[in-house]
Order: sequence, then structure tokens, then C-alpha cells
Amino acid sequence: MEKYLSQLNDAQLAPTLQKEGPMIVIAGAGSGKTRVLTFRIAYLMSQGVDPFNILALTFTNKAAREMKGRIAEIVGDSEAKNLWMGTFHSVFAKILRIEADRLGYPSNFTIYDTQDSDRLISSIIKEMGLDKDIYKYKQVRSRISSYKNSLITVKAYYNNPELIESDTAARRPKMGEIYAAYVERCFKAGAMDFDDLLLKTNELLTRFPDVLAKYQDRFRYILVDEYQDTNHSQYLIVRALSDRFQNICVVGDDAQSIYAFRGANINNILNFQRDYDDVKVFRLEQNYRSTKNIVNAANSVIDKNQTKLDKVVWTANDEGGKIKVNRLMTDGDEGRYVASTVFETKMQEQLHNSDFAVLYRTNAQSRAIEDALRKRDIPYRIYGGLSFYQRKEIKDVLSYLRVIINPADEEALKRIINFPARGIGQTTIDRLIVAASSYNKTIFEVLKSIDDIEISINSGTRNKLKNFVTMIESFQVMNANANAFELADHVVKVSGLIKEFNKDGTPEGVAKMENIEELLNGIGDFVEGQKEVADSTASLAEFLEDVALATDLDADKGNPDHVALMTIHLAKGLEFPHVFIVGMEEDLFPSAMSMNTRSELEEERRLFYVALTRAEKQAYLTYTVSRYRWGKLIDADPSRFIEEIDEQYLDNITPIQEQRFNPMLDASIFGDVEPNKIRFAKPKSPKFKRKEERKKPENFQISSPKKMTPVSKTSSKTNLFDSKLTVGNIVNHQRFGRGEVLKIEGAGGDLKAEIKFSNGAVKKLLLRFAKLEILRSK
Repeated sequence: MEKYLSQLNDAQLAPTLQKEGPMIVIAGAGSGKTRVLTFRIAYLMSQGVDPFNILALTFTNKAAREMKGRIAEIVGDSEAKNLWMGTFHSVFAKILRIEADRLGYPSNFTIYDTQDSDRLISSIIKEMGLDKDIYKYKQVRSRISSYKNSLITVKAYYNNPELIESDTAARRPKMGEIYAAYVERCFKAGAMDFDDLLLKTNELLTRFPDVLAKYQDRFRYILVDEYQDTNHSQYLIVRALSDRFQNICVVGDDAQSIYAFRGANINNILNFQRDYDDVKVFRLEQNYRSTKNIVNAANSVIDKNQTKLDKVVWTANDEGGKIKVNRLMTDGDEGRYVASTVFETKMQEQLHNSDFAVLYRTNAQSRAIEDALRKRDIPYRIYGGLSFYQRKEIKDVLSYLRVIINPADEEALKRIINFPARGIGQTTIDRLIVAASSYNKTIFEVLKSIDDIEISINSGTRNKLKNFVTMIESFQVMNANANAFELADHVVKVSGLIKEFNKDGTPEGVAKMENIEELLNGIGDFVEGQKEVADSTASLAEFLEDVALATDLDADKGNPDHVALMTIHLAKGLEFPHVFIVGMEEDLFPSAMSMNTRSELEEERRLFYVALTRAEKQAYLTYTVSRYRWGKLIDADPSRFIEEIDEQYLDNITPIQEQRFNPMLDASIFGDVEPNKIRFAKPKSPKFKRKEERKKPENFQISSPKKMTPVSKTSSKTNLFDSKLTVGNIVNHQRFGRGEVLKIEGAGGDLKAEIKFSNGAVKKLLLRFAKLEILRSK
């Protein structure tokens, strides 16, 4: 036996040595499926199969590169280069370039990216004189993409009355004409878009039997990774190519099928055994990644799905710690809990930042986590997206707020003067810049005295500029008396930003709305937190200063040792020793938009399964009692997925919920206070409630009103008036980080501490509000 095969266990070895016929490898999370694919290809080559006759299809270039690299180590680099291995799109693009003339395309055809498609569709809508608010180019592009992936050509579209009726009902009766014009313009330009690479390959193999025969003969052995993620178009191509020799090996895990929104069809893997005769079925059920507790917990959840293939994932790894379930009061507390747990675990266990990952259902949730990590000086990186404050829609809102405080801020002013669109074009802006320079004024000063300045602008544009100035000045008047949240909430509504982002019904548009909502939540959280800062007014200026510091310290500045922050979809295929899954609440995870049908809910459950199985040693689930929505605290309920985990694998922790103030009254005057009568939120699920009652949190205590100090084994936090805090103490504050006490002044309820924090900021904190952890006495 080849030496490299000794690295496989018996379950992995069986499919590796299966040379002929159709086969499916049902691979559980962390079971070594990539190794099986890699070694099977190497084994086929060692058995005399020409690498030119092997086709291996993956979903990412990274997976293809890694597999090719491992194969090269076994069989040699020169032979590995002869493999047809890559993503569906890259391999089919290669075939289409070879056969392009059959379809009337040049062999050097252009491949349009999303932006190219958007520009072309936008032009077509404009040329046809259609209302761009009804025919939004992104929605039109998304619709055309779904047609192509469902193999609905222009001809098929016009032969389908239901589609035409559906588009007419959506007030887009010209959809077919736009589709036809788009296809024609792409063809004239010698261009294919991303979806065409699949559609045109299907056309090529269907219309030209000799071409199909050629590639069936070429690809005698076909291997497909992540088969559960294939869509209908990909499925048909694989089926056609494998039809002659039927030496097809597909590898996948139905429990990790999470891309239905991109067209993935779980039935492709569920029905594989019906598509081919005498299918060999192999199961990789041993998980090498995670502890027993994590594997068993994940199994107990995914078992609730009705649509699944039979397999029992197990592990020989250690028992490991139970999954920690943490209830926090707000999303701000959730972020601070994550940051402090990372900090403390890292110190106690001598770990790196890169040993931790934070996973969330929506991108907007990163804001609270980012803020908390920054306050603790913990480097992090956002994967698959921009850091929260770098996102366009966030910069748009912040630019409005910056102009209110400082109308001379030219960059912010240029960003917002015509966003949302007010009919103020670039030519007008250029003339304003020139006028400001010649009169030695700021652009805003020019705008304010637009009638007294010589500038070539027509009366209609003049009025639009005056309206803009009036709006900004009204915001400035409000700023004199309102706190940062009240003003920001008013600005996003009156400026038209909310209306602008609400118009776009695409997933990107929804994400932008979520991000603006989260920014308002953050401002609301900031205003609440400023109550403990002496002399603070929680004004807009204070918030912008806080954000400026935050964005200056943004992310990890290239430091490879960072905490990873990403959506669960992006985490698929990755693994980390410690994983936080935040926002485990109904309507957030599972998403409110994914609970209309059983299939949607089952996909959400698979998504949770993927999240949980990213953890190697420890998983943390967090949910909040209330979460900010549009700056208002809304009651939240624990996710049903927590309830679905077998209780024996959970460690339910309910930390002491710190209060913003120390009560001046003795609670006993209102009657007896019994610990078991206290409830922070009433869960909807009766089962979840009973679970909490059966297992009381170990560290939950009710103390007398005069001693509200949280129970902690490692630290002493205080917000007492008669604090033992002295000058020279080194303290930690959950928002501002580490600092040194410079001065203590005042008495009773007005007792204040002046503290210099590690970022250089000096704050005066009211001790009756402040939550300080004394790290070191003088």
C-alpha cells in the first residue's frame, strides 16, 4: 500500500480505494473529507489514470489550490499540473474559451463582474426611459441572475406566462425586454457574466452532442467537493459529463447546506442515489476537530431536521468543557462580555488572539463587538466585509453629523450635498469649490450667501442649495438641546437617508438598513454610558470624538494575531479553538425572514450546526434580555436553537446584571425579595423557562441594597459611594479600558474619580454610576 494511505483511518480509506462507479461520501463536520478527496485523486494517478482524465470541482479557489498542493507533494508537481481542478466557474470558463466559436463568441471573451453588469443594466433602463425607482438596477440584475441559474433563457421567459404575470404584478412589465436587451448587448460586446459561465456550458453540452462526447471521454473520473452547495445548473452539467463512464465521486454534508439563498439545492445530495445505478455510499462520521461535548450538542440540534441523510457523527477527542450559555442585559453588555472573556481566557491559558472567533448572523452585529474589543486593546479583523465604521452607509450618516458640528468639513459636505440625490450635480459642486477658493470662504459659507456671490448657477439649483442649508441649520438648532441619539435619529429620517436605503429591496439594501439601525443603537448605548461621566452632556460632539478615536484604532493594522469576526456563512470550512456565537435570539437567529416555511427554518438550523462545529475546544452562546432596535430597547427571547441542545451539554451562566446606579432606597420596604422570584425576561418557550428553573445559575446572588458588588473570583468591581478607591490605583473600565486614578474629589453621591486611560484620554467618572475593576492598588 502507498505510504501516504497509512495516514487514513478505515472509514477514510474505503472511499479512497474505490476506483470505479458512482459513489457518495457523506462527510460530517471535521471528518477529513478534503483529505479523502486529495488522496483519492493521488491514488487514481498511482493506479495509472492519466491526470488529464480527472476533473475535480470545488467551490473556492483556495480549496482547489490547497488540494493541488497536497497532491503535488505525493505525485510530483509536473503531474499535478495536468489535473483539471478548480471552481465550477473557472473550469467551465476554460471549456467555453476552447469551444467559444460554437456559440458565436470570441475565445478571448470578457467576463463581466457584478459592477459591469450593474452599469450595463442601468444604461438599458435609462435608454428605455423606465422609472429607475421601480426598475432598480440591482434588483433587475438579481432577477436576471436567478433566471439564468434556473436555466430560464429569454425564449423560455416569454414561454412562461407565470413569470410574465409575476413581473407585471411587481410593476415591472418590461422585465423581459430588459433581459433580452441585456443578453443581446453582452453578446455584441463579446462578454459573458458570471452566471453565463454555467448557462452557456449547459447550452454547449445540450446543443452540440459531439462536444459533450468529447468532454465525457476526456473526464473519465469526476470528483465534486461540497456537493450539497450545487445549484440546478451545476447539477445538470455534472450529470451530463459523468453520464458515459459514471465514475463520479461526490463529497458533502447535507447538514452544512446553507446556501439556498444563492440557489443551492439540497435535493442534489439527498437524491444522488436515485440519479445513478449501484451507488456506493461511504460515511465519514469521526470528527477530528471538536470535543465530545461540542459534537454531541451539534448532533442533538441537527437531529431536529426532518430532511437529512442518516449519519451519526462521533469523536474520540476529550470530553471538553460544556457549551457556555450566557444571558446578558443588552447588546452592549454582550460585546463587553466577549471582550473580557477573550482577555481573561487569553491570560489564563496563554493563548493568542487568533485562537478566538466571533460569529454572528448579520454584519450589523459586529459594531458592539468591535467597540468592546477596541476598548480592551484587543486586535481584530472583520472578514468578508468592512469594519463597521468604514461601511459607506455609516460614513454617509457620520458625514451629516460631522457637518452639523463643523460646517467647514469640506469632505463630509461634498459627500452629503447630493446624497440622497437633490438635483445638485458635480458641475455645481465644482463651481462652489472654485467660488469658495476665490472668495476665501468655506463651501458652506458660500452656500449661506449664495445670493450675494457671483456664481453661474440657475435659479432652480440655487433653491435646492438654499433648502440644503436650511436643513443643516435646522439640525444645528436642534443640536443645542438634544442628545446625540435624538439628533442622529432625527437626521437619518429628515435627510432622506432612511427612505433612500429603504427603496433598495436587495439583500445588500437590507444589510445597509440593519447597519444604520445598529449605528443608532450604538449612539443610544453611548448616550446611556455617558451618564457615569461627570460633566458629560452626551452630545453629538462627544459621540463624534469617541468615533474618531475608534476609527483611528480600527482593526488590527496588519497584525496577524487577531480575533476573527465574521458572519456564520463566511465561517464555513474554518475552525478555531474558541468560538463565540452571539445574538442567539428569536427573530435574529433564526432570522425573522427565514421562518415562513419548514425548509427555511431547517436551513437556519443547519447554519447553527455549522457555527457550533467551527469550535475545537470551547463554544460560547450569548443572548440578550433586550436589544437595541432603532435606538430603543426591545425585549428579546432566547433562540429556539439553545432549547434544542440537549441540556447535559450546556453550562447555563447568568452573570450578575450590573446596574447603572446604586439604589438609594432599601428594597425591603416594598416587601420581601426572593431570589427565585426574580426574572429578567419572560421566555416565550415554556420548556426553556423550566430548564432555567431546574438549574439555577451558580453565581447568581441577591445581596442587600447597600452591597451591590458583583460576585467574582478574579476581580473586585465597585460602584459604591464609600469606595476603597485611592489615588494611584490601576483600574479597568468596561468602556474606556485600563487607567490610573489621578484624583478623587467630592463627597456622597457626587464623589468623582479623575482617571487617565491608556489611550491618553482623561475622564472624570461619577463613582455612583461607574463600574470599575481595581486591578492593582498603589
